[in-house]
Amino acid sequence: MVIEEVRIKDRYTQIRKCTLKICSPLTPEDHVVQPVVDVSPPKWHLGHTTWFFETFLLEPFAPGYMLFNDSYGYLFNSYYETVGARVIRTDRGNMTRPTVQEILDYREYVDEKMDTFLEGPLNDKVLELMELGLQHEQQHQELLFYDIKYILGNNPLFPSYQDTALSSAATAGIPNYLPVEEGVYTIGYQGEGFHFDNEEGIHNVFIHGCALQDRLITNAEFLEFIEDGGYQDFRHWLSEAWEWVKTNNIKAPFHWHFQDNIWYHYTLNGGLKKIDPAAPVTHVSFFEADAYAKWRGLRLPTEFEWEVACNQYGSVNEHSNFMGSDTYTPVPQEGGNNQFYGDVWEWTASAYRPYPYYQAPEGAVGEYNGKFMINQMVLKGGSCATPEDHIRSTYRNFFHPHLRWMFSGIRLAKNL
Repeated sequence: MVIEEVRIKDRYTQIRKCTLKICSPLTPEDHVVQPVVDVSPPKWHLGHTTWFFETFLLEPFAPGYMLFNDSYGYLFNSYYETVGARVIRTDRGNMTRPTVQEILDYREYVDEKMDTFLEGPLNDKVLELMELGLQHEQQHQELLFYDIKYILGNNPLFPSYQDTALSSAATAGIPNYLPVEEGVYTIGYQGEGFHFDNEEGIHNVFIHGCALQDRLITNAEFLEFIEDGGYQDFRHWLSEAWEWVKTNNIKAPFHWHFQDNIWYHYTLNGGLKKIDPAAPVTHVSFFEADAYAKWRGLRLPTEFEWEVACNQYGSVNEHSNFMGSDTYTPVPQEGGNNQFYGDVWEWTASAYRPYPYYQAPEGAVGEYNGKFMINQMVLKGGSCATPEDHIRSTYRNFFHPHLRWMFSGIRLAKNL
């Protein structure tokens, strides 16, 4: 199902303004940095999301449209081989030109043209591409938070992105278990609303009796793993993971710092702070999540177990910590929502592979998900940087198992 024409302009304006709001606390210098290959400069995100609407909507469907700059397709194409040549990902930080202001001018130009374009009659194909473009920009809004946190969190001064007071007296008790009965369950998106192609097709899976914990693993619980020598004991780690630990001298989650016998972590909300023991541990790789689970004598849930449990026990309420809460930091569990939605993406034990009956769409849009279905693991549930209207139980996020600059965390499971 495509979005309604009467809402399309309002949604477009709101989402585009949200991206600018995310970047508003940054200096021009912050917009240009690319510390590692996985991080894209914020100004590249601003240009790329604009290029998407220009390339997939205005060029083919707006009569007489003139490109803002002929070279921008080369600069801001991400991975679409169908569309043409592009700057390689590692070189995005070399783009001192165009300037931030020139990219903002580009956004304004395209937004004005889109405003006129959206006044005209829109066929189903255009509406489908519009919805994909808006969902795409929301994905980049979350990526912006990852990248901004990496940029500022690796600055020796640990500058804060924002300073909003977060008060929490919460403590995490012993987790309870949410049982999932043995049986056959239907997996995949069912309904009329938007969903990505990787959520198709609908199929049945058999699940053995299992149980998932009713909350995320906390900083205090993960600290027990560290203090017990978890990072020094090969028995907890997969072979590739153990090589990763040794090669990179990994000793704690990303953004953690041990100073004066105290563990701190960098946060977007206030800079460097002492870790909150009751808050969900975040910025852990699949390797770390899997090792922690083994150390506890438990395991990670499969994506199917997670989806079924979420449908049975998950809910979104006023305590769900999404991007709209403006914390940009995982917080302790409140409100009995079992933390299935928001706070941190949850690693699963499932490889990112196509569902049965999956077919990638034709053309450039077909490159959106399908070609990445290799060597990555599935994460579920959204995070404190995810727009609330962007997430659902069938949503399949995916990252390589060593990555941890995103808001990623842990929920444990066991067999029954």
